[in-house]
Amino acid sequence: MTQELARPAATPSDVTRDTNNLYEVWGDTVDSRHLVLAILISAVVSLGTYALALGILADILDSAQMAKAYAMLFGILGCLGGGTISAFLFKPKRDVVEHVADPAFREQVVNDLLKEYGSLGRLEETSPEVIAELRDLGLYELFRDAQRREEGARESAADTEVDEHASLQPSGGRS
Repeated sequence: MTQELARPAATPSDVTRDTNNLYEVWGDTVDSRHLVLAILISAVVSLGTYALALGILADILDSAQMAKAYAMLFGILGCLGGGTISAFLFKPKRDVVEHVADPAFREQVVNDLLKEYGSLGRLEETSPEVIAELRDLGLYELFRDAQRREEGARESAADTEVDEHASLQPSGGRS
C-alpha cells in the first residue's frame, strides 16, 4: 500500500493566484519554497542545538553516552523550535471557501430527524446557550418552523381523532 505524500494542491475556480508552487502534503497546502526553507531552518536549529548541548554536557557529565542522550533531547527541542520559527515566518496558504447550504437540503435533514426520532423537542425548553448557537448558525428559524409544523400536525391529528371519536358515539336511535 502506497500513500501519496505530496500532490499539486487544488484551488477553487474563482481564486486567482499562482499555484504552480503549491502542493498538498499530508492534507495541508504548502508552498514548496517555504517547505524547503522550513526544513533547512529546522535542520540548522536542531543540529545546532544538539551540537551546542553535546559540547556543554560533555564537559559537565562523566558519561559520554549520557551526554549524547541528553544532547539528543535538546536536539528534539531544537526541532520544535525550528518548527515554531518556521510557523512565524511562513503564513498558511489555505483558502477557506464558505458556501451556504441548500435550504431544501436543510429541510430534508429536519424531516429525516422528525421521522427518525418522532419529535425534536421544544425550543422553549432549550438552554439560552444552545438558542444563541442556533441563531449564530442560522438554524433557529429552521427549527422554529419545524416545531410549528409539528404542533400543527399534532393539532390536526387531535381534531381528526375527536371527529372520529364523535362519529363512533351511539346516536340513541335504532338502526
